Amino acid sequence: MLAFVSFCYLRNAPEPYICIRKPSNRTDMETKIYLLLADGFETIEALTPLDLLRRAKLDVETVAVGDDLTVTSSHGLMVLADTLISDCPLSDGRMLIIPGGCPGYDNLAQSTAVGRALTDFAAAGKLIAAICGGPTVLARNGVCRGRRIACHSSVVDALGDYVVTDAPVVRDGNLITADGAGHSLEFALEILGALTDADTVARVRRAMELD
Repeated sequence: MLAFVSFCYLRNAPEPYICIRKPSNRTDMETKIYLLLADGFETIEALTPLDLLRRAKLDVETVAVGDDLTVTSSHGLMVLADTLISDCPLSDGRMLIIPGGCPGYDNLAQSTAVGRALTDFAAAGKLIAAICGGPTVLARNGVCRGRRIACHSSVVDALGDYVVTDAPVVRDGNLITADGAGHSLEFALEILGALTDADTVARVRRAMELD
């Protein structure tokens, strides 16, 4: 499974650097899953869904929300995304994934392109997933109000238009949410289940020694 995430050791890189670009032969926009990355994203919340979905051979494209393909996590991990948001028609995809991490989710919320995509996906009933502080990006764009969600305890007050639960992972219709980094694997498995079938989920779980 190491082929899905390539580790790039760059001589002049000041911090750990990971290349997470997808194989170039995956180009079908209708099946594409977009993982949105802004500076300050939470590493495990972004890379765990990416890992599981690529294990299942799904087409995940990492999108840098900013002016540079290199995005730095809240813990200083630099990753190389597949594309810039300015070059990517997000509304053509199948799913949007919004990781948390501070100030990552704030940076996502400030993007008008992210807001437009969320509005389009919600209107079309397409899948949206957000973890930790990620649901605040939905709130700031008025998306999926009234839904049951999970979120990090630090952002509950910003989510008054939602039904915040105590569950670590919640699916309400086309919306999947989770409370934080400690439940990244459960979050990723819920996403995988929404995108595939029980046999695929079982295969991935077995390969990871979860069952």
